[in-house]
Amino acid sequence: MMSSITWYGHSAFVISSEVDGERRSLCVDPFLTPASGTDADGLGPLDIVLVTHDHADHVGSAVHLCRKTGAMLGAIVGTAEKLVAQGVPQEQLLNGIGFNMGGTVEHAGFAVTMIPAFHSSESGCPAGYIIRTPDGLTVYHAGDTCLFSGMALWGQLYPLDVALLPVGGVFTMDARQAAQACALLGCKSVIPMHWGTFPVLAQSTDEFKRELALRAPDCRCIDMTPGKTVSFA
Repeated sequence: MMSSITWYGHSAFVISSEVDGERRSLCVDPFLTPASGTDADGLGPLDIVLVTHDHADHVGSAVHLCRKTGAMLGAIVGTAEKLVAQGVPQEQLLNGIGFNMGGTVEHAGFAVTMIPAFHSSESGCPAGYIIRTPDGLTVYHAGDTCLFSGMALWGQLYPLDVALLPVGGVFTMDARQAAQACALLGCKSVIPMHWGTFPVLAQSTDEFKRELALRAPDCRCIDMTPGKTVSFA
């Protein structure tokens, strides 16, 4: 069994597992920029689409993907209702109405736990997700957030193989905060995200890697470019 993570730029990821020859896939925040090298129709079959909050650069193609693939939508109550109003069929909401902080939902072999993120959202509240894949990989997608001390508790409860953390600053954690987040989380690996998309954000991961070496030297940085896939056996 093997899981893979593909980064499509900004905060967009597809996490997939091969179990008994069958591919299961989950997509988070499907905002696809030209740098991703694809569009929503190029992502292939999906079982779940997760949205961390309702800003356009995170919702992206979520409604289109759910309608096209039949994927179930995972989002906080309120944001889920907003996306139904935009065209997601009600029957394609995980838990029927969405779920909320601390809650876990399961579908297609994935278990997804919603945890807080500190940011803004017009509906619901911003969220991050701890995702357990069908073959046991544990991934934390932080959404848009600053550093917060509760990360240490989540890392203790759910030992993390990979953390997907924003490093771009201005709207989220910057390099120093994100590196400290890795120390709190105790994650084995980190994939930096939410950088380079807009001129106001950090344009490289260089500073983050320097800070990581100081603050969480045992954490491996997986430095990705949009469209790249990394596999975990």
